[in-house]
Amino acid sequence: MSNRKLVKHDELKDRAQMVIPGGMYGHLNSASLPSNYPQFFKKASGCRMWDVDDNEYIDYMCGYGANLLGYNHCEVEAAALGQKMMADTLTGPTELIVSLAEKLVSMISHADWAMFSKNGADGNNIAMMLARAYKGKKTILVARGAYHGSANWNTPVLVGITKEDRANIIYFEYNDPQSLHDAFAQANGDVAGIFATPFRHETFEDQFFPDVEYAKLARQLCDEHDAILIVDEVRTGFRVARDTLWSQMGVQPDISTWGKALSNGYPISALCANNKLRDAATKIFVTGTYWFSAVPMAAALATLNIIENTSYLEHIYAMATMLREGITKQAEQYDFELHQTGPVAMPQMLFANDPKAQLGFKWTSELIEQGVYFHPYHNMFISAAHKKSDIEATLYATEQAFIKLACYR
Repeated sequence: MSNRKLVKHDELKDRAQMVIPGGMYGHLNSASLPSNYPQFFKKASGCRMWDVDDNEYIDYMCGYGANLLGYNHCEVEAAALGQKMMADTLTGPTELIVSLAEKLVSMISHADWAMFSKNGADGNNIAMMLARAYKGKKTILVARGAYHGSANWNTPVLVGITKEDRANIIYFEYNDPQSLHDAFAQANGDVAGIFATPFRHETFEDQFFPDVEYAKLARQLCDEHDAILIVDEVRTGFRVARDTLWSQMGVQPDISTWGKALSNGYPISALCANNKLRDAATKIFVTGTYWFSAVPMAAALATLNIIENTSYLEHIYAMATMLREGITKQAEQYDFELHQTGPVAMPQMLFANDPKAQLGFKWTSELIEQGVYFHPYHNMFISAAHKKSDIEATLYATEQAFIKLACYR
């Protein structure tokens, strides 16, 4: 029986309802979770976090992907603190903006230059503007149901959105060559660019990788129509590969967008592009008061140095493989059909014939009671801070949750 209590947490929820719309400011992924999920947290270290009632969790959401190396990673925090003692947000950027752009250009194979903002949505909005500025075309192709950040042209919730916000966007089916051909034909020569995710990673759905032929077709069609290929690495960047995933498939994008893990939790995002778009970048107007802040750039440089010079990624894959294989055996032992899809470093776990994740909600709710933070319908993340002992503790908890779940049948 769990001794976990959510006393202070529930008081905060009540207070939040009075002063924050919905209590969680539209954070739908939190607000729609089961009632025993904590929504307010106090501290974190490595792969563990503590809620405001001091309940401890092995975290498999990693700040929705921001924690790559471990919460409060000593090298990243030292770099950020050292810069903070000098300055953060100034009237202009520090030299770190140049150093960070140089570092990204040296690491991202398609990149000739970079620019920075705060959120993944910022980067994707800039990418859209650049694609349109490149040749003056207006139509953007987006895979149906794909998420590229919270913006009027893309947000999945249509309340407050007008049809004009979605004007000049044509939708196609991801990994469907004919659908992509048809989208180009529908645009009648007016395609400015295509948005693509490295693999399909939407909520409530099994993840899957595109065929290499499909990715190459996207590149071919962009070349034939002088359009821009944009690969959105905001969620995936540096957790699945050290370069863009499509680059490793032999398909170089014109633009890639980065965020989340880029600075191990500090607020910064990046757009990398080739020289084809350099002139367009000098003509658009984008800015933000905090876009040039130095502390996140110091954290990003420290993070990139670790990405470049350590075996962090290989460790992530080893721990993630151990987790996936262990859960697969348990699901088979207790006769549950559990789909584990996508790369092991970003696992999606959904029960078969469970479209509203009701079985998933019960299973993950049991895990929460045992101090393991799984998500019932969103892809999860493995960090470099997850150790063998954390995976072993998690597998003990998942087996207990399977046993409890079997009792519901």
